[in-house]
Amino acid sequence: MSADVSPVVDRDRMMRAIDVAGRARHRASPNPWVGVTLVQTDGTIAWGATQPPGGNHAEIEALTSAENTVGSSVYTTLEPCNHHGRTGPCTEALIEAGVARVVIGIEDPDPQVAGAGVARLREAGIEVTVGVAADEVERQLRPYLHHRRTGRPWVLLKLAATIDGRVAAPDGSSQWITGPVARADTHRLRAESDAILVGAGTVRTDDPSLTVRDWPPPELRIDPGGVRDPRRVVLGSAPAGARVHPCLEFDGELADLLDQLGADDVVQLMVEGGPRVAHAFHQQRLVNEYVVYVAPALFGGSDAAGLFAGPGAVSIAGAWRGRFDEVVTLGDDLRITMLGVDAEPAGR
Repeated sequence: MSADVSPVVDRDRMMRAIDVAGRARHRASPNPWVGVTLVQTDGTIAWGATQPPGGNHAEIEALTSAENTVGSSVYTTLEPCNHHGRTGPCTEALIEAGVARVVIGIEDPDPQVAGAGVARLREAGIEVTVGVAADEVERQLRPYLHHRRTGRPWVLLKLAATIDGRVAAPDGSSQWITGPVARADTHRLRAESDAILVGAGTVRTDDPSLTVRDWPPPELRIDPGGVRDPRRVVLGSAPAGARVHPCLEFDGELADLLDQLGADDVVQLMVEGGPRVAHAFHQQRLVNEYVVYVAPALFGGSDAAGLFAGPGAVSIAGAWRGRFDEVVTLGDDLRITMLGVDAEPAGR
């Protein structure tokens, strides 16, 4: 570490880079959403975030924004690339820019990088520090890291329920359990996902369009072009004329679907299906993240539909347990996030 830079300063600058990276979350995939803080020798700061695929990586954005990069310090949430893809290697750009120090949140598990970026920078005489605010960066990049490590998308299961765990009335009605703020937040999750999945039953019953129409809200809109809609996946066959078209219709093993989507650059898959689809993903332990919107409402009986439709644990000892990650108030509702599995699938 440079003698004149404290760990506290390093962390503060990295946290700023994490904040900048968050702005690229909905546009960067399948590339990682990376943020960069570049500190020039006079103390002025430039920032950069990953552009849409084919555009600049965060390091190039920051270098382009800076007036004088010679002797500067660069804080990047993820290890700079050292290979030619749609763009040139960020390591070479940093070297040519004359930066003196590069601080990295975490190394990139992508086989094309995986330590090569760090090695190239050090080979060029640049001081490199790795691991600053690593836990926060890991959290922000969970879907990307999972995809690169397993070849499968991060599976986010979204559910909306009353406080007694019911998702639909006995007559089948379910709109709307949650309020407008929570529903808009659901569209944020869609915007952050590369694909969204529902069952054919949901398509027949609700005829959803599965678009990102409520995100971002007007006060947060920067890009007049809007946010791209995720690809749509239907388990089974979607009726002709359904608003979900064009979509991928799939009839087979869910594990095979995840392999197929992962190979097709789907980094995050959002599952919005009904109780049967939710049960299938949960029962096969394919869910990485459960996001449950809970409304302050009660059906007050056992005849309303529950979160899952299918057999569950037969005893408390067999109940599946995850870990609460976040609880957020959204209008009158709560968003509860629980982490599920994030490991190599069996047999891979």
